[in-house]
Amino acid sequence: MPGRQSRRSVLATMAALPLAGALSACTGGGPSGRDSTSSRTSTVSDTSGRGATRITFWSALRGSQEVVDAFNRTHRTIQVDYQQIPAGGQGGYAKLSNASRAGNAPDVATIEYPQLPGFAIDGVALELTDLIGDKLRSALLPQALGLTTFEKRVFSVPLDVEPMVMHYRTDLFEQYGLDVPRTWEEFEETARTVRDRAPGRRLAVFATDGGPQFAAFAWQAGAQWFDTGAGAWNVSLADAPTRRVAAYWQRLIDQDLVSMTPVDTRQYDALVSGGKVLARLSGAWDAGAQMNARPGQKGQWAIAPLPQWDKGGTALGTHGGSTFAVTRDSRHPEAALEFIEWQVSHPDALRARLSSGASSQYPAAPGLVAVGRKAFDRAYYSGQDIYTLFEQEAHKIRDGWTWGPRMTATQKVIQDGFARVSGGQGSLIDAVRAAQDGTMPDLRALGLATTEHSS
Repeated sequence: MPGRQSRRSVLATMAALPLAGALSACTGGGPSGRDSTSSRTSTVSDTSGRGATRITFWSALRGSQEVVDAFNRTHRTIQVDYQQIPAGGQGGYAKLSNASRAGNAPDVATIEYPQLPGFAIDGVALELTDLIGDKLRSALLPQALGLTTFEKRVFSVPLDVEPMVMHYRTDLFEQYGLDVPRTWEEFEETARTVRDRAPGRRLAVFATDGGPQFAAFAWQAGAQWFDTGAGAWNVSLADAPTRRVAAYWQRLIDQDLVSMTPVDTRQYDALVSGGKVLARLSGAWDAGAQMNARPGQKGQWAIAPLPQWDKGGTALGTHGGSTFAVTRDSRHPEAALEFIEWQVSHPDALRARLSSGASSQYPAAPGLVAVGRKAFDRAYYSGQDIYTLFEQEAHKIRDGWTWGPRMTATQKVIQDGFARVSGGQGSLIDAVRAAQDGTMPDLRALGLATTEHSS
């Protein structure tokens, strides 16, 4: 099997394959270059799972232990050993990368959408194109599978997909005579009304640590930060749709129509808990997070579609969501994929995850929506059927978005710029341009063919 350096040289000479760092250039008995037939032929002598093909699974997702327990109870030829690891940004991704460099990555790992291209290029995530059957493909929302597919090559399987929505305080909207905004123009008007009628309160927060949220706004507006056409990674973070989004939020900030703070902080929690913020703009998953974090606000929240940039528009980006990858170190990729398929598409898997207290996750497999709907306690949202709303919004996710190969670093530069804006320095579009400037050297260091469009 070629080493990591030879895979990169393939990339340099075959620019038409931008993800060639993860090319299946190996030969051998199985998709990973190893004899993987045992994953289909192993048997067990008793119900304890002895003699079964054993695979390893790393994840930080809540409910993973319950999912593994349910799988192991109902499967004899495959058994899963689970290890909980920190969330990606808290060290989980570094642990996975280090394990892969040492040649002992788990069979299956959880990778969020923005980080997937990097793990594919680095050769951590095994290409699954020829392993995924029609049954699994047809079980998944096309927009979700599209986010794990690059140049028609699949590198992971989606678990959930989280369309952006607007969570809002129904009691405060009623108190101040506010209508739910359907467009971003109406959102701005509503924000002005809140500022004028309710000193000390604001409609929403612009998150200085919200690189993924800002990306979702740009995605919705038609931006294309990265694409892999013409055999190269084409980078255009400051394209016209993104400039429109940046100018919009800059105006709201400059006119004191929104608060500006990191959302992953006690300060933000105090704003929401104290009724100082009337709306939250985030993924569908945040419905359950809100319910668990602030039970005392039961009956005060509802969820609405995210405002559109143009009247009658039907486009969305996503915020959040996880996928499952088979790593190149897996000795049993077929068994690993069988476990993944069960996790993402079997009702018992979702029931097991929900039994842990995880909630409001919107499954990437539409066939599981009814399971989530039945399990979710609607009382917090005054009986609102939020899963029907999520189902409607998920189909609005705009096709064609591609995350970049080093999104963690790209988003950090953006967020550092946003933090400076909150201190009165620079602008949002400056932060985006700085992120592009900071991203290009990283891509070139990977040996990737690149083009750059600056505006």
